Amino acid sequence: MAETADRTSEKKSALQLHEAIQNGECSAVEVLDETFARIERDDAKIGGFLSLTKDLAYETAKAVDAKVKAGETLPLLAGVPIAVKDNINVSGYPTTCASKILEGYVSPYDATVTEKLRAHLMPIVGKTNLDEFAMGSSTENSAIQPTRNPWDLDRVPGGSSGGSAAVVSQGETLLSLGSDTGGSVRQPASLCGLVGMKPTYGLVSRYGLVAFGSSLDQISPFGRNVADTAGLLQVIAGFDRNDSTSITAKDTDYLAAVQKMAGKTLAGFKVGVISELNGQGMQAEVSEAFQNAVQTLRSLGAEVSEVAIPSISAAVAAYYIVATAEASSNLARFDGVRYGLRVERDDIYSTYCKTRGEGFGPEVKRRIMLGTFALSSGYYDAYYGKAQKARKLLAREFADAFAKVDVLICPTAPTTAFKIGEKANDPVSMYLSDISTIPVNLVGIPAISIPCGFDRQKLPIGLQILGRHCEEFRLLQVAQAFETASGLFNLTPSLN
Repeated sequence: MAETADRTSEKKSALQLHEAIQNGECSAVEVLDETFARIERDDAKIGGFLSLTKDLAYETAKAVDAKVKAGETLPLLAGVPIAVKDNINVSGYPTTCASKILEGYVSPYDATVTEKLRAHLMPIVGKTNLDEFAMGSSTENSAIQPTRNPWDLDRVPGGSSGGSAAVVSQGETLLSLGSDTGGSVRQPASLCGLVGMKPTYGLVSRYGLVAFGSSLDQISPFGRNVADTAGLLQVIAGFDRNDSTSITAKDTDYLAAVQKMAGKTLAGFKVGVISELNGQGMQAEVSEAFQNAVQTLRSLGAEVSEVAIPSISAAVAAYYIVATAEASSNLARFDGVRYGLRVERDDIYSTYCKTRGEGFGPEVKRRIMLGTFALSSGYYDAYYGKAQKARKLLAREFADAFAKVDVLICPTAPTTAFKIGEKANDPVSMYLSDISTIPVNLVGIPAISIPCGFDRQKLPIGLQILGRHCEEFRLLQVAQAFETASGLFNLTPSLN
């Protein structure tokens, strides 16, 4: 049976696999058998998973097969295995955030997105690796293990959602969830040849996501093509009363928006090239691939022009003040008293210090210290207050830009995947890996990264498309038209 499922699932998109299960061409249990066999075969070299959730996955798969046998219509993407980043709670299973400080912690409740995956009968197969507490751009900051890029095992998959990206790129699963605080889904999507989408802030509930930067975090989908990613977004989006930042957006059939683009051009679409992110500081091959992508959009009938957003030059600095300040506050709860690691000492203060000292890794400590300093008496206005003013100015400039164009574009990442260890001792260089993605989180708009080419070493390059608040459908339509024209989808690493 596993052999049959292998022939079925490796050659299909997630939507096609779902349809095959619905039509009885293969069973959800067979597909799951093959999925776990592939994980067992491949993940030792990739290091994408931190734990597997086999019991939960098979329980879901059996429920899918029972519904098919009864002649019932399945929910969207039912039966399609999915991986979940290990900072998203799955009841009854560990949530580690790839940190020693959550050693032994088992989540007592489901995140809202987990409940939605369960409701859609999508088997959750495991929890994926990340930079500790989602702090990093390479997944080298995991306290548990490194994750490797399936396109070149000596290179990083990006971060912080590198595990979720790597397992989809390798084909261990067809879909996964990550979290995006400053590009943590879009940048690894670019480095691993995937589609990664960061929705409008509040469109997807953050309830059950372990917080890094509460005003920046957003649970986000990975897929191997635009339609699959749109379908997963449709599953997880929606208002949630458990999340005070959740928004009530107009119901949109994201999958239908993509399907409407079949055979259509981009005539009537206005596309703006962000001039500050067009060439300078970019790897030459990234710039070349981006210019080719611009020409492809023009050939599809889009009206393309340059748009200036001057405050982007301050985005990285503003982000690392806001993000570290919020991290300092959010991570104060990890003290060894309520859950996770506890290093006993003679008094409570010493226990706090020793637990946090041994439990947090170097990057997390760095960001906590930076954030605590930015929020301290005498420095709040000079740093945090000024960063919030820069954020507001950036939002105003984006609004002005979107008054002229429908979407904005730029390269997703300034380089292709870099070598493991190459930037480990240079935090500033690592932080600049997110120079194109950070502005999106600061202003709360949606953005998507899609493959747009390769460098001379056959490493993938990503194109980022940015849109207005709650206009995911427009981003998906532009992305779908480009994907069809370029043929860059369902990419398979040369190692496979």
